[in-house]
Amino acid sequence: MKKIYHLSSCTTCKRIIKQVNTHNEFTLHDIKAEPLTAAQLEAMHQVTGSYESLFSRKSMKYRAMGLHEQKLSENDYQRLILEEYTFLKRPVIVVEEEIFVGNDAKTIEAAKKANDLA
Repeated sequence: MKKIYHLSSCTTCKRIIKQVNTHNEFTLHDIKAEPLTAAQLEAMHQVTGSYESLFSRKSMKYRAMGLHEQKLSENDYQRLILEEYTFLKRPVIVVEEEIFVGNDAKTIEAAKKANDLA
């Protein structure tokens, strides 16, 4: 399976999709138009090993909700991601059994290499 979870309105996601999805072989999943299911999030968690690694502290709501002042548990991260799509760190790129979370250069390069090998 090759899938990219993204926001269609995010220019960073658009740029990364162009870099990684060069042959239009990925299924694109806009998390605003089609919210993540608990099963999809759980599948990501199984590969990453933590909900915290899937959680975006850059979300505008992170500070607005006062979450930066709280100690959050794995259950909190899971609940928050399911309740509010902006809390998912984006993009999430799935290439077969591997998952690449976020938009830093090393992550995107690793996703491109994995895609070339798949």
